[in-house]
Amino acid sequence: MSGLVLENVGKHYGSACAVTDVNLHLPEGKLVCFLGPSGCGKTTLLRMIAGLETLSDGEIRLDGQDIGHTPAHQRNFGMVFQSLALFPHMTVGENIAYPLRLRGVSKVDQQARVTELLQLIQLQEMVDRPVAKLSGGQRQRVAIARAIAARPKLLLLDEPLSALDAKLRESMQIEIRQLQQRLNITTILVTHDQREAMTMADIVVVLGEHRVQQVGTPIEIYRNPANAFVADFIGSGNIFPATALGSGRVGLPGGAALQVPICESIQAGASIKLLVRPEDLQLSLPQASAGNCLPGTVTFVRDSGATVETTIECSGVSLTALSTPCQSIGLSIGNPVSVTIPAAACRVLTA
Repeated sequence: MSGLVLENVGKHYGSACAVTDVNLHLPEGKLVCFLGPSGCGKTTLLRMIAGLETLSDGEIRLDGQDIGHTPAHQRNFGMVFQSLALFPHMTVGENIAYPLRLRGVSKVDQQARVTELLQLIQLQEMVDRPVAKLSGGQRQRVAIARAIAARPKLLLLDEPLSALDAKLRESMQIEIRQLQQRLNITTILVTHDQREAMTMADIVVVLGEHRVQQVGTPIEIYRNPANAFVADFIGSGNIFPATALGSGRVGLPGGAALQVPICESIQAGASIKLLVRPEDLQLSLPQASAGNCLPGTVTFVRDSGATVETTIECSGVSLTALSTPCQSIGLSIGNPVSVTIPAAACRVLTA
């Protein structure tokens, strides 16, 4: 099987489990994000792929070849660390050429490759500049150029943008994604930033509680979370308790009922959780309750310019709706309002 395959991979430190039972197939040429909260095992998993951590369990194969116990320097992977780890006493060109020099590449070929990469990252005029005199974004580009200098089979990025300010971070997300697409190099990015994963990834691997919770495209993860953990971690969402009533109906704590695309295997009377994304809620002036339209009272309003966030107390649950200024109906705290919850927007969550 081509691409990178992880089979039953696990890492233990004595009795402590860092990551367990990971089974993944990462196809060639894709950008894959390992996404999850701090301490979930995503960096440990990346380091095992890189060969910087030994496997406790399982196998790692690249294009059908077992590399689980191959030393890191023989895997021909490029890596960008969170700290970037550039050599401060070297120039930009010397940093990029360093992995080529270690491999015994001739000076002529080193210079040709450095020139090629500097054009790729658009820093042609800075070949002789010390890295200490570069901006954060420029250092980031140099670190990536150094990582791909030896034409690695796999590029590994361990939260490389975490030290950048918000605006530069968003700009670099797009730059890295475009660079990866031009090079068509298989890339794994570790991040705890869901927006970063949604912006950059072809495939998102959500990790939590030391194991893989879900694998899919960003929109699949967002729209169809596999369980309550993924739903709560990815994006903002209204997650609230309900009781299955049968025939696709559920009851809310305050007594109201909703029609939802519920699984028939859930028995009437069972306690469940529902997910509704804020942008799916529809607000209107008070009207007679019907179907999935429920009365509520506004408890909070935040107008951030591009969006208006409104919190409503509705049948015993607190719901947050997100709308554009054009969609906003000018509500204030204390106003009565009707909330329509489209049945198709409801997701029944498992534990």
